[in-house]
Amino acid sequence: MHIAMAQLDPIVGDVVGNQRLIMDAAEKARQGGVTLLLTGEMALLGYPPRDLVLRAGVAAACERALTEIAKQFADMTLIIGAVRRVERAGRDLANCLAVCRGGVIENYYDKRLLPTYDVFDEDRYFSPGENTLVIEHGGKHFGLLICEDIWGADDVATSRHYHIDPVAQTVKDGATVLLVSSASPFVLGKRARQHARLCQLAKKYSMPILSCQQVGANDDLVFDGGSVGVSCGAALTHLGAFFQSDFITVDLAASRALVYAPPDDMGDLTRAIMCGIACYFAKTKHAKATIGLSGGIDSALVATLAALALGAQNITGIMMPSQYSSAGSVADAKELARRLKLGRLLTLPIDQSHALMSQQLGAGLGAFKGLADENLQSRLRGLTSMSVSNADGSLVLATGNKSELATGYATLYGDMVGAMAPIGDLLKMQVYALSNWINANFAQLGLPCAPIPEASISKAPSAELRPNQTDQDSLPPYTDLDNIVTGWIEHEGDVPAIACSTKLDVKLVERWCLAIDRAQFKRDQSPLVIKVAARTFGRGRPMPIAARWRLA
Repeated sequence: MHIAMAQLDPIVGDVVGNQRLIMDAAEKARQGGVTLLLTGEMALLGYPPRDLVLRAGVAAACERALTEIAKQFADMTLIIGAVRRVERAGRDLANCLAVCRGGVIENYYDKRLLPTYDVFDEDRYFSPGENTLVIEHGGKHFGLLICEDIWGADDVATSRHYHIDPVAQTVKDGATVLLVSSASPFVLGKRARQHARLCQLAKKYSMPILSCQQVGANDDLVFDGGSVGVSCGAALTHLGAFFQSDFITVDLAASRALVYAPPDDMGDLTRAIMCGIACYFAKTKHAKATIGLSGGIDSALVATLAALALGAQNITGIMMPSQYSSAGSVADAKELARRLKLGRLLTLPIDQSHALMSQQLGAGLGAFKGLADENLQSRLRGLTSMSVSNADGSLVLATGNKSELATGYATLYGDMVGAMAPIGDLLKMQVYALSNWINANFAQLGLPCAPIPEASISKAPSAELRPNQTDQDSLPPYTDLDNIVTGWIEHEGDVPAIACSTKLDVKLVERWCLAIDRAQFKRDQSPLVIKVAARTFGRGRPMPIAARWRLA
């Protein structure tokens, strides 16, 4: 018994294009003599569709496409992730698997567990399924499940609990093999938890499990692929490619355990962010990126990731020195551009425009200095970057990291401008770690040399908006700050617990937790942040702006 899994990279809403991807995979299966094909969750519409799924005609378009696919592959059994209309109390849509065979849509399985935590809001759109579905094919009985039905929130850090167990009910109803259609976003470390969950269930029920995963990226979410086959003996037998489309054929009668190397966290982070950048640009039909190069580590890392994702020839670096920019920073930015072989490097100083604006604002306000003057420089750089973007049709990539976004150590309409913040989910110490990893593994990434100048990594980080400035004039050491951010954001902890676990002064922790909350208004205007952590600023953490919270 051979089964094919089509690990696809759909574009959300492109039903016609996604239908073509599915049909190409089905034809490949047919040519290989495989008669059962499984796709990822919502492969026909793309996941997550968010409010697009509510638009008139979307569900009907999916149903028409499924009908066409079924007619063209009447000799096969295709299990396709889609959306359909249902008549139930509440919402009239279902996240479903369509069983296409004999030239018709034979049956549907509707997802039963609808996640409503983190970036997921499926209960907003869909009605939960009410029944299991087990189909017969080639003498075996295949139980169908969709993503959360099998994970049950166990693969993420959440307190969500469900009152039903679709896996147990599907097995009770006669399944001898489980087919799982998934679109589970990448989070660093989650893959190991998912594999452990699949192996646990395979062993518990003594049956093989095949899980077909979506790949690519849609907006802020990255899907790493790696579709999985697990034997009834709880051994990984098949593993799809990571971060690229794949077609996996499984022979249930001749499955052997894989020798699987554990994931490389830094390698996964690199590829995840590259995937996020590349898919965003491709799916919005953009090719070129503009990045402000300060000579610091953040902009160097973003430029490197963008060059890897889009091709260095498509990257414009802009140096925007002011009167406070050091010669070393300018030299480091030039060296980065040389090593990466960027398509274009512009030097557009802001010192004259800064002097003019400072003079005009000072004349009107009576005094213009300190933080206001520092932010003016950042905003002039934002204006310059966006002007270049408008002139050449490129998209600006913001270079801020998670530590800065957390504390508000970033300027609205200044260094926060852009379409996307590629490292906005990386803490500062992760920025250092990833930069060092890329430099050590440059050949593996196809680079001719280590791209990031050592000086950009080793020097004290500075915004260079006043004489002899460093980040630590305003912030705690990044090792301490990152621990506070992790406790407050990732774990939603409280001040005393964070102070105890980090051994930091409680007043220091309280001050920066308060700063994190006060900066929410900035984050609500931030560019899109590529999600790589369990708790990411953006859609998955919708915190109030006008709010006060104190631990009693």
